[in-house]
Amino acid sequence: MTNPNGGNSTFRVGLIQTRAGRTPQANLDAVTKLIGEAKQGGAHYVQTPEMTNIMEVSRDKLFATIVAEELDHSLATFRELARQLAIYIHVGSLAIKIAPDKAANRGFLIDPRGEIVARYDKIHMFDVDLANGESYRESRSYRAGEHAVVSDLPWGRLGLTVCYDLRFPALYRALAEAGASFLAIPSAFTQQTGQAHWHVLNRARAIENGCFVFAAAQGGKHENGRETFGHSVVVNPWGEIIAEGGTEPGVVFAEVDPAEVAAARARIPSLQHGRRFEVIKPMTEPTHLRAVRPA
Repeated sequence: MTNPNGGNSTFRVGLIQTRAGRTPQANLDAVTKLIGEAKQGGAHYVQTPEMTNIMEVSRDKLFATIVAEELDHSLATFRELARQLAIYIHVGSLAIKIAPDKAANRGFLIDPRGEIVARYDKIHMFDVDLANGESYRESRSYRAGEHAVVSDLPWGRLGLTVCYDLRFPALYRALAEAGASFLAIPSAFTQQTGQAHWHVLNRARAIENGCFVFAAAQGGKHENGRETFGHSVVVNPWGEIIAEGGTEPGVVFAEVDPAEVAAARARIPSLQHGRRFEVIKPMTEPTHLRAVRPA
């Protein structure tokens, strides 16, 4: 594959941290500006967070606003922007209408020609009641995806995921076993769960698979009242955070050397050591109790 770096194996990642509101055009304007800053900063691969086009908890307002993929103005704009800037733009996810009462939480990888080279629908739905009273039922509005997705970049293979997927390590092991060197985890983690688990989970996914993690995130207090954690991160295959944002919108840059993947996997070759196994369920009654039961 042709390397945009003129033969240099390293490349520059730009993670877009944003604070999406309820209006897709306003969100698009904000993200477009940040993508331009990422290009000016030398990024070759740019990732936006989950729900790049809208952050809306009202089901009625959501479905009154979103459209089908072929009609989505944000997606068309990102495709043209990738072509103009000659960069990879990974749209972490957009809310895409796929039926009158169902949407897809769908990510798109767009190449420097403006072509969509991969699509990924979020597999795991965030149906959770938090201790502070926040409640989410993503499955009420979104249809869960059924397929894990990898796609080739000039520097290695990328595994696509979204936000809550982060808590399901089997998905990431499957992506690594499918050849992924980089794991994309664009997110909109809540403040409460992010404070508790964001860093450790991203580091764990990197360590256990010997992969880089690229995780662009929503951050701050949103128009709809929701608060997200932010702290977009790039984690290297040894589990070290090499770049991190705060809670304000902006771009997080990192230099990525794909050779670190092979080096980490050589030190801890766990991908080669995995074995398939069966789980033996316990008997309904302990054997020693059955043995003393009268006839």
